[in-house]
Amino acid sequence: MSSAVRAPGGLSAGRSARVPAERRGPGRERDDVRLLVSRGTEVTHHAFRELPSVLRAGDLLVVNTSPTLAAAVDGRIGCAPVVVHFSTRGDDGRWAIELRDPDGKGTTRARAGGPAGVRVGLPDGAGLVLEEPLSGGSGRLWWARVSGGAVPGLLRAHGRPIRYAYTERDQPLSAYQTVFALPSADGAGSAEMPSAARPFTARLVAELVSRGVGFAPVTLHTGVASAEAHEPPYPERFAVSAASARAIGAARAAGCRVIAVGTTAVRAVEAAVGADGVVRAREGWTDLVVTPERGVRVVDGLLTGLHEPEASHLLMLEAVAGRAALERGYAQAVRGRYLWHEFGDVHLLLPGTGVVEGA
Repeated sequence: MSSAVRAPGGLSAGRSARVPAERRGPGRERDDVRLLVSRGTEVTHHAFRELPSVLRAGDLLVVNTSPTLAAAVDGRIGCAPVVVHFSTRGDDGRWAIELRDPDGKGTTRARAGGPAGVRVGLPDGAGLVLEEPLSGGSGRLWWARVSGGAVPGLLRAHGRPIRYAYTERDQPLSAYQTVFALPSADGAGSAEMPSAARPFTARLVAELVSRGVGFAPVTLHTGVASAEAHEPPYPERFAVSAASARAIGAARAAGCRVIAVGTTAVRAVEAAVGADGVVRAREGWTDLVVTPERGVRVVDGLLTGLHEPEASHLLMLEAVAGRAALERGYAQAVRGRYLWHEFGDVHLLLPGTGVVEGA
């Protein structure tokens, strides 16, 4: 990751958001988080509820409608307990899964993947057999064949949201759904929440619409993140509708800003761009990795969470905003003691204009 921005080391130490904003005190709501705004290298600090005054009429927000799955299920290999993270469903009916060891604290720790042929027992007599690694570069995720029941039903009956050690306790699945989430007819969804959209509330969306900000829904079902190794993203299922493609094209033709809400929205919309630079309706799988070398062709800005220095997402952020803006923003986030991770504060990266709007 030599081209990635070098964010300050240990930047999130002691600053992880351990519980959702609405559970930090009486009267709190999801939008009770902070908003760091970078316009080029100029940085301003806001409450997230001020977003309507930071944006402007004509801006188009691209949002991910993928629902979050209760993707963690307890299982056993022989007599040993394991936790199965269901990541991505393949077109052939198999699932890409990650096996983790329970750590006795309600969360999990990494374990070696494989080998092929290992059988994992699951609740209600279901089970899975590991077949092959998802990719040759990592043994963390494996394709597995599930028997004894359909996975969506298994997740509904026995699953829980994937939780990492920096969080304080288990949260209900509703805490991991965004206001934009729509149920999929086939039960598909994201193994982990498209968390940049989490602070939005119905009230805030209504205020944005009343001020002339538009929304373009897309779908990208994100898989299990690499919490320890920060591997590059692997192929994920996505869809961009004809209506959203037209809305994006109209915004660009009018000279308005297209702002992605989350890195998943960036990946989806940039995967739907043709060689002529036009976004068209498209669905399927994307293996696109947005880097500074590849750049972005549609997205002008990005609303995103705060990422660890090793995270591959930082390459995408650098592609959108540039190295100098990203380094300045992260330095300000550290100095301002912003909160990290999916329940934390958010960062809006906009093109530098020399004019501070809404400050």
